[in-house]
Amino acid sequence: MDESRTAAPSDTRVTLAHIMSAHDTNLLGTVHGGNIMKLVDDAAGTVAARYSGGAAVTASMDEMLFLSPVRVGDVVTVHAQVNWAGRTSMEVGTRVETTRWDELSAPVHVASAYLVMVAVDVEGKPRAVRALDPETDEDQRRHREAQIRREHRLARRAAIKESRLAG
Repeated sequence: MDESRTAAPSDTRVTLAHIMSAHDTNLLGTVHGGNIMKLVDDAAGTVAARYSGGAAVTASMDEMLFLSPVRVGDVVTVHAQVNWAGRTSMEVGTRVETTRWDELSAPVHVASAYLVMVAVDVEGKPRAVRALDPETDEDQRRHREAQIRREHRLARRAAIKESRLAG
């Protein structure tokens, strides 16, 4: 891969869809949140691997709030794209929606999450990724907000490390 090249967020978009079945459910008859999280991780991993031109692993996932339940027969759709890229890591934004498999209805927003993915080589060591070139106003907004989330992640990590050293 030519790391000197840039890519637009639109080049990174992926949409994955899955029909949820009875084996995906909990005792309440709704889909396990962990199954939704797995679909989110699959979509983010696909985006990161395509963007980086090779393997990428999940380093972290920001909080994920479940806004609406998913039921058996629902089609869960995960939209994902790279919002920000650093030297070896990328933030991938995801949006999860659901629709009934047998109805023409508007998608319902189920959840959103941001994942930090790290490009790795065959030895599992971080490797460089190309720069991201936000094109649209929406891309630029996502990029700015991703930088804010990155600063918060780094500050939180530093505060925890400092707390452990003090205690």
